[in-house]
This record gives sequence, C-alpha cells and structure tokens, in this order.
Amino acid sequence: MPSGGSRAPARAAAHGNDAAVEPSADARPARTGKANIIACSGVFAKDSSHGKLASAFQSRNVSNTQIDTNSGGKVAASVLYARDPKRRLEVWWSKPDTKSDTHLIVINGQSDWVAPGELHLGLSLSELEKLNGKPFKLSGFDGNHVATLSDWDGGTLSALAGGCKVGISLRADPKGTSATLGDLPVIRAFSSSDASLRAANPTVSEILVAY
Repeated sequence: MPSGGSRAPARAAAHGNDAAVEPSADARPARTGKANIIACSGVFAKDSSHGKLASAFQSRNVSNTQIDTNSGGKVAASVLYARDPKRRLEVWWSKPDTKSDTHLIVINGQSDWVAPGELHLGLSLSELEKLNGKPFKLSGFDGNHVATLSDWDGGTLSALAGGCKVGISLRADPKGTSATLGDLPVIRAFSSSDASLRAANPTVSEILVAY
C-alpha cells in the first residue's frame, strides 16, 4: 500500500455463523467509550493470524470467509463479529492459505472500530486535518461519489508506530450538488483545504490499515 493509501476493494457482506460473544477480559483490546481500538501490534500486528484472532476474541466470533473485490475476484479474510455491524472488522492475509501475515485491516459500514491515529468512520476534513497536524491530499470523486487519500503529506498520520500505514476513503454528502462534484474529477489530486472539496462535505466512509 503506498504512503497515501489506495482505493479499498469493494466488499460484499460476509455473514458467518458466529454468535456475538465478548472476548475474555484479558484478551479484549483497549476501548474508547464503546469503540475497540486497533494498534499495529498484538493480535493486529504484521505477524498475526486467524488463530491468534480466534484465541483473543473466541473462535465463535471470528469467521473465515471470502470477500468480493473491485476487480471481480474474491479474497480470503477473517471477519470479527460478522453479524454485529458496530463491531464488524475485516482482516485480510498476505498468506491466505495459512490465514496468516496481516495484509489489510478494513473498517467500513457502521463499524465503530478506531484505527491508529484515532481515525474512525464519519470524520470530516477539518477533523482529519487536526489529527494529521496539517492538510493532506485526496483524489477527486469517482462515480460513487468517493474520494481516496493520496498522501498524508508528511503529517502525523504518515508515520505510525508498528510499521503499518493507514489509508482512507471519504464519501461526499448526499445533499451536495453534482456541479460541486463535477469540479473535483477523480483523475486529479486536491488539498483537503480546497474550497470545492470542503463544499462537498465528505466524511470518512472506509479505513484501511495496511502492512
């Protein structure tokens, strides 16, 4: 994944047979309010595996499934809390045959997981700039009204502990006008401080934590 993050593959809903059961207290990750926190260490480190997730969160809460991608193919992934939209989390593997070696951790939908750098779904451009310590760069909007991070531009979110990188996609406010989005083509990059981009009022719709 490049420093700015690349467009996340599209996902189909992954439904497992897992009941929603809390992990044991000593295995449970840190929480802020009701949100689980992802760190680039422990069960979410580069050297993690499906087995480590199952041990930390109980096997009934971790499904092994196939996720659809933008290219039309499928990728093997482990999904935490598949039936709970607020706690659902995808983990993709670099070694799918052994379900090991973390490749991507994906936060989307209604998930309340918090990524490194305090990133979570629903953040606005101004809130992201505060977390990054400065403006950053985004692509314009695609046909689905989604813009993708191209570069954190040397801000705080460009360098994270644990060797992971974080990327984001933002969806324009559905109340916005097509004329506004027409001034922001996907083939160009824009600063998060750009007035036209701000007028589209996009918020974070997907977060990728990558190794």
